[in-house]
Amino acid sequence: METWSLILGMAAITFAIRYSLFAWPNLSFPPVVRQGLHYVPTAVLTAIVVPGMLMPDGQHLNLALDNAYLLGGLGAILIAALTRHLLATILGGLVLFFLLRWVMGQLPI
Repeated sequence: METWSLILGMAAITFAIRYSLFAWPNLSFPPVVRQGLHYVPTAVLTAIVVPGMLMPDGQHLNLALDNAYLLGGLGAILIAALTRHLLATILGGLVLFFLLRWVMGQLPI
């Protein structure tokens, strides 16, 4: 019963937050809040990606040159900085990552 009340409570809170933007369409945020919200996608993506790059096994920090996750991620950052093109960054990062894994003998094939 405790699990269901937790799920229903989270659903109610999520609904209330999302519905509030429709209930009060003229609601406007102060400029400082709008400026802070501008950085939310970058912060969330960084929080998701960086731990996977630095700890590929999920337990130990791996900053060695045999970490294809770290090198592929740094390569993708470099591609993004040079091209400013999303598709080039994704494809270039993936190609670099899999090439590094192949060269290092880490592919399970």
